Amino acid sequence: MKLKQALERLRESGTEQNRKIYPRHGVKGEMYGVSFANLGKLQKEIRTDHQLAEGLWASGNHDARILATMIADGGKLTSKELDAWAKDLDNYVIADAFSKMVARSQFVKEKTEKWTASKNEWIGRVGWALIYYLTKDKKLEDAFFEPFLQTIEFEIHQRKNKTRDAMNMALIAIGTRNGFLQKQALMVADKIGKVEVDHGETSCKTPDATEYILKTVERRKGKATG
Repeated sequence: MKLKQALERLRESGTEQNRKIYPRHGVKGEMYGVSFANLGKLQKEIRTDHQLAEGLWASGNHDARILATMIADGGKLTSKELDAWAKDLDNYVIADAFSKMVARSQFVKEKTEKWTASKNEWIGRVGWALIYYLTKDKKLEDAFFEPFLQTIEFEIHQRKNKTRDAMNMALIAIGTRNGFLQKQALMVADKIGKVEVDHGETSCKTPDATEYILKTVERRKGKATG
């Protein structure tokens, strides 16, 4: 599919309702208001097309950039390209989609270590969001996650709003990886207390890390014995 055709398909799929809803989630600039369901259909049709992904990202359109993250070739993403795209992030919706793409690249660990230290709200959010994907990597040793727990303990309340949100989710992800990290994550959760995040004009809520970790562990036990 050519860039012009892809943009036209996105434009046709957008709705006025979504164009009103998305700004409540911080989406800025040009957008068509395409649902994730329709983006998923386009992704299945296109599959992987890195050149098209680059063109979609360069367009600056929000929906085009979301689709770009879905069809980009993880094997063709370069460190330089990821850094360049990261500078364009301006809301949590695109940041989360971007993090999912970065997780498919060979630079996921490198960018996690670099971006979790970023003072930029969106780049910092991506760095902490990548922790979730890394907790699924069974080859990684638990020791890899311990420094991130320390950073969460001492810095979470000083970080920017949506970075703080991602740090809380990273704490939960680490705490549900295994029993050893669960104990450490629960201690950190107890020390930091309630995490305040401003979710704007949305119904989103900040999960309590302790409660969420314990519920997830119990649910897994139930499935294992069920």
